[in-house]
Amino acid sequence: MMGLETIYESFGISEKVLGFGKRVEDSLKGRFKDIDERAEYNQLKVIKAMQDNRVSDIHFAATTGYGYNDLGRDTLEAVFASVFRAESALVRPQLISGTHALHIALSGNLRPGDELLSPNGKPYDTLEEVIGIRESAGSLKEYGVTYRQVDLLPDGTFDFENIKKAINEKTKLMTIQRSKGYATRPSFSVDQIGELIAFAKQIKPDLICMVDNCYGEFVETKEPTEVGADMAVGSLIKNPGGGLAPIGGYIVGRKDCIDRASYRLSAPGLGKEVGASLGLNQSFFQGLFLAPTVVAGALKGAVFAANVYEKLGFSVVPNGTEERHDIIQSITFGNPEGVIAFCQGIQAAAPVDSFVTPEPWDMPGYDSPVIMAAGAFVQGSSIELSADAPIKPPYAVYFQGGLTWYHAKLGILISLQKLCDAGI
Repeated sequence: MMGLETIYESFGISEKVLGFGKRVEDSLKGRFKDIDERAEYNQLKVIKAMQDNRVSDIHFAATTGYGYNDLGRDTLEAVFASVFRAESALVRPQLISGTHALHIALSGNLRPGDELLSPNGKPYDTLEEVIGIRESAGSLKEYGVTYRQVDLLPDGTFDFENIKKAINEKTKLMTIQRSKGYATRPSFSVDQIGELIAFAKQIKPDLICMVDNCYGEFVETKEPTEVGADMAVGSLIKNPGGGLAPIGGYIVGRKDCIDRASYRLSAPGLGKEVGASLGLNQSFFQGLFLAPTVVAGALKGAVFAANVYEKLGFSVVPNGTEERHDIIQSITFGNPEGVIAFCQGIQAAAPVDSFVTPEPWDMPGYDSPVIMAAGAFVQGSSIELSADAPIKPPYAVYFQGGLTWYHAKLGILISLQKLCDAGI
């Protein structure tokens, strides 16, 4: 039988790189134990929600057409509401991405004359056109919704003083982005988000607080809806789909907010009553069941990446010792060559399309060329091992995912080998 070192060498990983990785991994046993304990808690939470909602194999049956009386879909949404400690949920294959789910939540709950507030500066790139920061047909701006933002303080925390000044009689909804997006700021903990929501609702009690929860699900033992968020929104091809969901998104939260979002997704008067599940329910249920363990593997990969590259002198966010609030790891190389070599290393570790060499391209929704490494079973699934980056200063790459810790580890080792081979 081929030994472990020999099989790593078959991927082109040198003895030097492998030895360095082994020393870093050995230093992380305590961190990995903490991650496993949180995963155990979240796994039990998901099982309890499924048991409480009496999930049965009948809920895996397919519906077509209008999707009336889809028992599996309705039960899945009840399970999501239970997991997130929310009143209601909208979990659908018709929500095609996180950006789409956010658009549905925003446009369903905002009306002409309302103002949208972002307390963490500019949102993720693909939301700029949804909001109308960058002109786009069908944006909220075209429908008379105004936008205001408050930039974070230099240390990456909320600027409470200026948030208080920004909230006015027109401010209808505050959107909080939990993860960093294409920025090198820290991501926010659930407790930090809860503190912000409590602060904002003291100023305006009827303010709707929505959290873009992408990449954060199951990283901690509680979710934003447990600390006052009226809605939390995410994608099923990220954390909560567990790598099995082939499409889909979710919106969980207050019943009236979810109902309004459902009228935007389908049609006024129809709402949640329609929308066939098309035989995807089993993948959604099973993906949610696996999600806590899958997220744990991705977190181990992120912690490993942070420690590997920090020890080599690169700036990483979060650093090697900080608590994690999402699965994303940013590494700043300071030049495009480092970003490209890293992404090519991640692609080379993929089970799918490992032979493809990723290159930067003008991807729709972004204001600069973007490089993406994603040899995934599901197109665009960033809970699978992936990395992407805008090709612009400070030339930081954003690494995430890995359905197993072992795959994440392989990706990091090959990325490091690619950088060594390139002399970076």
